[in-house]
Amino acid sequence: MTYPDPLLDAAGVMVFLLLLTGAAVLLGRYLARLFFRERPPSIVGMLEAPVYRLLGIDPSAEETWRGYARDLLLFNGIGLAFLFVLLLLQGVLPLNPAEVPGFAPALALNTAVSFVTNTNWQAYAGEAAASYLSQMAGFTVQNFLSAATGLAVAVALVRGLSRRETDRIGNFWVDLTRAVLGLLLPLALVAALLLASQGVIQNLDPYIQTASAHQAIAMGPVASQEAIKELGTNGGGFFNANAAHPFENPSPFTNLVEVFLLLLVPAAVPFMFGEAIGDRRQGYVLFGVMLALFLGAFAALYAAELAGNPLLSDVTGIPMEGKEVRFGLAGTVLYATATTATSCGAVNAMHDSLTPLGGLVPLGLILLGEVVLGGIGSGFYTLIAFVVIAVFIAGLMIGRTPEYLGKKIGAFEMQMAVVAVLTSGVLVLVLSGIALALPAGTDSILNPGAHGLTEVVYAFASMANNNGSAFAGLDATALFYTLAGSIAMAVGRFVPIVAILALAGAVAARKTVPPSFGTLPTHTLPFAVWLVLVILIVGALTFFPIFAMGPIAEQLQMAGGV
Repeated sequence: MTYPDPLLDAAGVMVFLLLLTGAAVLLGRYLARLFFRERPPSIVGMLEAPVYRLLGIDPSAEETWRGYARDLLLFNGIGLAFLFVLLLLQGVLPLNPAEVPGFAPALALNTAVSFVTNTNWQAYAGEAAASYLSQMAGFTVQNFLSAATGLAVAVALVRGLSRRETDRIGNFWVDLTRAVLGLLLPLALVAALLLASQGVIQNLDPYIQTASAHQAIAMGPVASQEAIKELGTNGGGFFNANAAHPFENPSPFTNLVEVFLLLLVPAAVPFMFGEAIGDRRQGYVLFGVMLALFLGAFAALYAAELAGNPLLSDVTGIPMEGKEVRFGLAGTVLYATATTATSCGAVNAMHDSLTPLGGLVPLGLILLGEVVLGGIGSGFYTLIAFVVIAVFIAGLMIGRTPEYLGKKIGAFEMQMAVVAVLTSGVLVLVLSGIALALPAGTDSILNPGAHGLTEVVYAFASMANNNGSAFAGLDATALFYTLAGSIAMAVGRFVPIVAILALAGAVAARKTVPPSFGTLPTHTLPFAVWLVLVILIVGALTFFPIFAMGPIAEQLQMAGGV
């Protein structure tokens, strides 16, 4: 393999991000029309009307934040129950050519929670454990619905920020329906056709049995799931090898297409926000913060993997253990950065084989709350929670009442923002501590020392932040991790959602005050820098001891030849 050219790789990534930004601007304007105009595009209106009639929904009736949260939790609870039963019974249901049995109850619960929460954590091998029916009617359907749920919450928050003196933030059923019919379905259809044209398989054929090697080659409806798993920042994989499998990701071109898909909607939401509130500069600032953090993370991961292991200095080129040769260093690093900067979790390389400092980057991106673009909706609303915290701290520093978009930030808004930002971090610290204190947790660690600590923390960080990727050196099939992970995924998803909806309701009820001499401008470069510092400081204060005992200690051991 030839040694990579960093300048050429950097130029390629910049061109990629420029194309992404252009597409995100256009999509953001479309999303503003879809959710914030009196009527959606005509084709969407035609498609959604029968859905409302079938479900008995009045699209003009709006809810308070409590009603919105109630409907959201009810809908996701029903989805969880359906998927749980489907996985238990898949062994006796049709579309099961490999004749796989039903899931064990604990694994079925973990998997159902995983897909409903947009996490797609997999404690099973996809092609060996799930039927075609489970993959399509279970996983793929939830890939659409969980992504739409996150986007609906972001839309409700934008309404709260843009309205005044009202207790209404929208209709969950309308937002969910429009997210699916007006955005996810058409884009996923186009993406699936594109991926299928490039070699991603799409069929319902039985597994191919080879006569010589006595091996079963898995088939299945892969392109359709691959498209929405990336587009909806879901993650997971039809195959256990995920996007490193040639049936899921056959070429460097499909690799770029998949990265583009998983970044597209999260990148568009800030532009939607700017359009919806009538101040595009606010959206530009938020996107700029996301992009700056993304580029910093990419550069750090690229540098760490380019340097490699100093003990293997005789290796020609970069160490390629755990990486796919067809993607190279830049393709691997771009995918790893994008999948953990968003809450996707799909992988095209083994994160467990990254250098210690290289592995610190995806771990750090997840632990920041995945606001570096983040998942569909979830990245944006978590970033807004950081904005509230940044504005509140700045207000205290200059002796002014904190304001954002003309709304005063009070104690309740600050409390909800803190809950949204810190819930996942508290889960990670508490559950990791329990895992390291109990034999049930330590018995599953396959690598001792600092690396084993990183594997445990990464697992709970991934589940609590609804990412789904893993270091994979940890036996996540153990009952302890199955049950603890279910708690982490459910609490990490729905507690911040309820807090964000409460925040939306609170700011919607406030009056708008005109800007004054003491108003902190939130559309400027200094505020963007301040927001970046707040995000990094919160992450550093919370998790630096773990970074020091895990990846940093392992890097020092590696450099010292230990």
